[in-house]
Amino acid sequence: MAVKNEMEPFTRIDVHEAKEMIDNGDVQIIDSREMHEHADGHVPGSINIPHMATLVRAGDLATDRPVLFICKSGQRSAVAAEFAATMGLTDLYNVEGGHDDWAEAGYPMET
Repeated sequence: MAVKNEMEPFTRIDVHEAKEMIDNGDVQIIDSREMHEHADGHVPGSINIPHMATLVRAGDLATDRPVLFICKSGQRSAVAAEFAATMGLTDLYNVEGGHDDWAEAGYPMET
Protein backbone atom coordinates (compact mmCIF):
# COMPACT_ATOMS: atom_id res chain seq x y z
CA MET A 1 0.00 0.00 0.00
CA ALA A 2 1.34 3.42 -0.98
CA VAL A 3 2.54 5.42 2.01
CA LYS A 4 2.98 9.18 1.90
CA ASN A 5 4.92 10.50 4.86
CA GLU A 6 4.63 14.28 5.19
CA MET A 7 8.32 14.39 6.14
CA GLU A 8 9.35 12.83 2.80
CA PRO A 9 8.97 14.36 -0.67
CA PHE A 10 8.12 10.98 -2.22
CA THR A 11 5.60 8.18 -1.83
CA ARG A 12 6.74 4.74 -0.70
CA ILE A 13 5.28 1.88 -2.76
CA ASP A 14 5.90 -1.86 -2.83
CA VAL A 15 6.98 -3.81 -5.90
CA HIS A 16 3.39 -4.88 -6.67
CA GLU A 17 2.25 -1.25 -6.83
CA ALA A 18 5.32 -0.41 -8.92
CA LYS A 19 4.56 -3.24 -11.36
CA GLU A 20 0.96 -2.04 -11.68
CA MET A 21 2.11 1.53 -12.39
CA ILE A 22 4.62 0.26 -14.97
CA ASP A 23 2.01 -1.96 -16.63
CA ASN A 24 -0.39 1.01 -16.82
CA GLY A 25 2.34 2.91 -18.66
CA ASP A 26 3.78 6.39 -18.83
CA VAL A 27 6.15 6.24 -15.87
CA GLN A 28 9.90 6.62 -15.80
CA ILE A 29 11.87 3.98 -13.89
CA ILE A 30 15.25 4.96 -12.47
CA ASP A 31 17.59 2.23 -11.25
CA SER A 32 19.61 3.98 -8.53
CA ARG A 33 22.20 1.20 -8.21
CA GLU A 34 25.71 1.25 -9.62
CA MET A 35 26.25 0.41 -13.29
CA HIS A 36 27.58 -3.12 -12.67
CA GLU A 37 24.52 -3.95 -10.54
CA HIS A 38 22.20 -2.67 -13.28
CA ALA A 39 24.05 -4.83 -15.84
CA ASP A 40 23.45 -7.93 -13.69
CA GLY A 41 19.67 -7.53 -14.02
CA HIS A 42 17.13 -4.73 -13.76
CA VAL A 43 13.49 -3.80 -14.15
CA PRO A 44 12.72 -3.74 -17.89
CA GLY A 45 12.90 -0.25 -19.33
CA SER A 46 14.71 1.26 -16.36
CA ILE A 47 17.39 3.90 -16.80
CA ASN A 48 20.54 3.50 -14.73
CA ILE A 49 21.36 6.65 -12.77
CA PRO A 50 23.37 5.76 -9.64
CA HIS A 51 21.94 7.60 -6.62
CA MET A 52 24.99 9.84 -6.20
CA ALA A 53 24.69 10.93 -9.86
CA THR A 54 21.05 12.02 -9.57
CA LEU A 55 21.83 15.74 -9.32
CA VAL A 56 24.42 15.62 -12.11
CA ARG A 57 21.97 13.82 -14.42
CA ALA A 58 18.94 15.91 -13.48
CA GLY A 59 18.22 16.54 -17.15
CA ASP A 60 17.55 12.83 -17.64
CA LEU A 61 14.67 12.80 -15.14
CA ALA A 62 11.12 13.09 -16.46
CA THR A 63 9.15 16.16 -15.45
CA ASP A 64 5.92 15.18 -17.20
CA ARG A 65 5.15 11.83 -15.56
CA PRO A 66 5.71 9.88 -12.35
CA VAL A 67 9.28 8.82 -11.61
CA LEU A 68 9.84 5.50 -9.82
CA PHE A 69 13.20 5.04 -8.09
CA ILE A 70 14.40 1.50 -7.37
CA CYS A 71 17.68 0.09 -6.04
CA LYS A 72 18.60 -3.17 -4.33
CA SER A 73 16.46 -2.74 -1.23
CA GLY A 74 15.00 0.78 -1.20
CA GLN A 75 17.69 2.81 0.61
CA ARG A 76 19.70 4.35 -2.23
CA SER A 77 16.56 4.94 -4.26
CA ALA A 78 15.07 6.91 -1.35
CA VAL A 79 18.17 9.13 -1.36
CA ALA A 80 17.84 9.57 -5.14
CA ALA A 81 14.18 10.54 -4.74
CA GLU A 82 15.18 13.10 -2.10
CA PHE A 83 17.75 14.55 -4.52
CA ALA A 84 15.11 14.73 -7.29
CA ALA A 85 12.76 16.57 -4.94
CA THR A 86 15.41 19.24 -4.31
CA MET A 87 15.24 19.97 -8.06
CA GLY A 88 11.53 20.65 -7.82
CA LEU A 89 10.18 17.29 -9.01
CA THR A 90 7.05 16.23 -7.15
CA ASP A 91 5.58 13.03 -8.65
CA LEU A 92 8.19 10.75 -7.05
CA TYR A 93 7.97 7.17 -5.80
CA ASN A 94 10.42 4.95 -3.93
CA VAL A 95 10.06 1.22 -4.50
CA GLU A 96 10.45 -0.34 -1.07
CA GLY A 97 12.25 -3.69 -1.10
CA GLY A 98 13.83 -2.83 -4.45
CA HIS A 99 15.19 -5.39 -6.86
CA ASP A 100 15.38 -7.98 -4.07
CA ASP A 101 11.59 -7.95 -3.65
CA TRP A 102 11.04 -7.51 -7.42
CA ALA A 103 12.96 -10.72 -8.15
CA GLU A 104 11.33 -12.55 -5.23
CA ALA A 105 7.90 -11.66 -6.66
CA GLY A 106 8.93 -13.31 -9.92
CA TYR A 107 8.65 -10.15 -12.00
CA PRO A 108 10.69 -9.93 -15.21
CA MET A 109 14.28 -8.69 -15.28
CA GLU A 110 16.42 -7.55 -18.20
CA THR A 111 20.16 -8.01 -18.49
